[in-house]
Amino acid sequence: MDNFDSLYSRYLDEFNDFLQSRTDIKKFEGRDSDGFYSVMEAITYSLANGGKRIRPVIALEFCRLCSGDHTDALDFALAIEMIHTYSLIHDDLPCMDDDDLRRGKPSNHIVYGYANALLAGDGLQALAFETIARSELSDDKKTAAITLLADAAGPCGMVAGQAMDLDNENKYIGLDDLKATDSLKTGKLITASALMGCIAGSADREKFLAAETYSKNIGLAFQIVDDILDVTGDESKLGKPVGSDEISGKSTYVTLLGIDEAKRLAKELTTEAVRALTVFGDDAWFLEELASKLLYRES
Repeated sequence: MDNFDSLYSRYLDEFNDFLQSRTDIKKFEGRDSDGFYSVMEAITYSLANGGKRIRPVIALEFCRLCSGDHTDALDFALAIEMIHTYSLIHDDLPCMDDDDLRRGKPSNHIVYGYANALLAGDGLQALAFETIARSELSDDKKTAAITLLADAAGPCGMVAGQAMDLDNENKYIGLDDLKATDSLKTGKLITASALMGCIAGSADREKFLAAETYSKNIGLAFQIVDDILDVTGDESKLGKPVGSDEISGKSTYVTLLGIDEAKRLAKELTTEAVRALTVFGDDAWFLEELASKLLYRES
């Protein structure tokens, strides 16, 4: 049996190879305008700076748990990462969070300019749905995945969460409002990752519900840990400045609960996530360890 690190590394290698093959400019026949190349350069800059690829890994692992062949979910995993990357490019723009660094490198708009960064994000969003549509999975699975991802990324999901996050700046909000914001901004796409893996793997209803519970809990715990790291983290490990929440005047789990209580809540959510995996039996060991590693991460 693989241990956690070796399986995670295998997922990363397979996913990154797949990403590179699917975004190779030579694959885009007939799209050789100057505009295409400039946008694709900006797109690949951010896609290549991919970090831990948590969302694709979750999709691949849930597919494995449900069907035994994680490669069935590669197109879905790539689409999820494209949506996530587009959101990061746009989040870093001056009109949003105005961040100059992303994962230790200059943000997309610092390298390519505001307009090209905006277009790169727009292009990634379109490419995500094209990637699913061109998948070799059944039409029913592709339709279900497109519907799910559109809901998670759009005005009922991540986009709404980002709008709420901007509106929350420089004012006090309560814990329930903060959870609602983060469940949309961060949690929806993580949940979509798990459920799209289940779609690719032909999961039954019981496994869908377990995946939903697991992903919703680790999604919220993930954001709580982010808030903690924004206060206690090492900038060299995070790859971005710390203290940005304080500068923007946001209410966070740290400002509302304090660091100790925020850690307790994140741990409680992680415990709930792991408990939901019982339907998968001992085979869920990877997701159990992933939840723990996300809880105690330093970046």
